[in-house]
Amino acid sequence: MSVRTEKILSEHLDLAKHVASDPGLHGRMDKAAKILVSAFKRNARLLICGNGGSAADSQHLATEFVSRFFMERRALDAEALTINTSSLTAIGNDYDFEKVFSRQVEAKGRKGDVLLGISTSGTSKNVMKAVATARKMGLKTITFIGGNKKCSLYDQADCCISVPSSCTPRVQEMHILIGHALCEIVEQELFGG
Repeated sequence: MSVRTEKILSEHLDLAKHVASDPGLHGRMDKAAKILVSAFKRNARLLICGNGGSAADSQHLATEFVSRFFMERRALDAEALTINTSSLTAIGNDYDFEKVFSRQVEAKGRKGDVLLGISTSGTSKNVMKAVATARKMGLKTITFIGGNKKCSLYDQADCCISVPSSCTPRVQEMHILIGHALCEIVEQELFGG
């Protein structure tokens, strides 16, 4: 194994170990799972947004809820706000790129739904606007961010899950790990018995 490969894998493992041993982060994950379970029990919807790699994570996690994770069960209503290119480009052109998610939240969100906003930096203006819009409309809000606890997304959400790193790829790796953990917990809570 090359030195570079070993360094990358070691960084990943070190951060995963930190996430695995952080009781505060576990508590926030439990809180996020409770928010999701409560919403899905009421047949509410999960909306998810993020930019770049986080846009792909939005789609990935929405699919895990709609299709299945481990279990054969009913589909759960989850939608990534990153997939309709006509909406994204029209809103970006007609208004501003900062509104590409908030306009969709305004159109699709209902009181009692949940918005998950993913921003590695914690400073993505379009995610921040989406969370602010969701809160005004009575949606519950969850955010996944990196280690920037001074960003508004940390305090703005009902539940913020912060990965203690500023390395974008490592943060994104933990976001998908945490997202998968939430999918598994929610599925077990709703359908495991």
